[in-house]
Amino acid sequence: MRRKLVLGNWKMHGSIGANGQLLDAIRQYASQNDVPVEVGVCVPAPYLSQAKDTLTGVAVAWGAQDVSAHASGAYTGEVSAAMLAEFGARYVIVGHSERRAYHSESAEIIGAKATQALSAGLVPVICVGETLQERDAGIAEQTVRDQLSDVFAFVRPETSDRILVAYEPVWAIGTGRSASAADAQAIHAALRVCLREHGNAMEDVRILYGGSIKPDNALELLSCVDIDGGLIGGASLSSDDFISIIGSACRAVDCVSHVEEVTNAGIKS
Repeated sequence: MRRKLVLGNWKMHGSIGANGQLLDAIRQYASQNDVPVEVGVCVPAPYLSQAKDTLTGVAVAWGAQDVSAHASGAYTGEVSAAMLAEFGARYVIVGHSERRAYHSESAEIIGAKATQALSAGLVPVICVGETLQERDAGIAEQTVRDQLSDVFAFVRPETSDRILVAYEPVWAIGTGRSASAADAQAIHAALRVCLREHGNAMEDVRILYGGSIKPDNALELLSCVDIDGGLIGGASLSSDDFISIIGSACRAVDCVSHVEEVTNAGIKS
């Protein structure tokens, strides 16, 4: 079974004081509980050092929300993958819908960013997702499959199994709306097929769900067989909410294990 991951995305939020309280609460939870899922937070670049200082020594990773498509050079304001790695970052989000929309990021740019992340030993979290118009037109599955395949065209095949995929329906980001568990599972299953089409090594690539995951819907979503965790936006800014979602992910592990046991027993019989 693929290990579940709960990954926070703070977006452009935070201050040294507020971050300290949030990170301290997460650190305390992780140090006092046996957590059978992976946990991480992707923070604005200026706060990577604070995340590193606070979370070192506990089972919580940290990462960034973007990375340059270039290794180095005259690119004022950009941050390279090597720089992120120096701060101990494990993850970096690439191709988020907000980057696609506000910065016109193409599949080629996203692929270059993923490649830079991989070359520095980071795990790129490649985001895909459809708009409400695309969902209403009945092309949601095809849209996300095309987005993923387009990025893979620019990522070296021998490294592509080291990525993460995050499905975030654009219409559910920051709106309070969320895809139903059935709808989310259907898209994740389609993405799983897409991954298999790119090689057997892609079978174990994890697919996270993002899009208004909250404490009251986390367990149902994270219990789906093809949902390997969550990319948590607004709820990751509240220690109570984030820790509650981690707890739901822990309970979801038991649910998924039971489903897989039943399925495997059926296959053997």
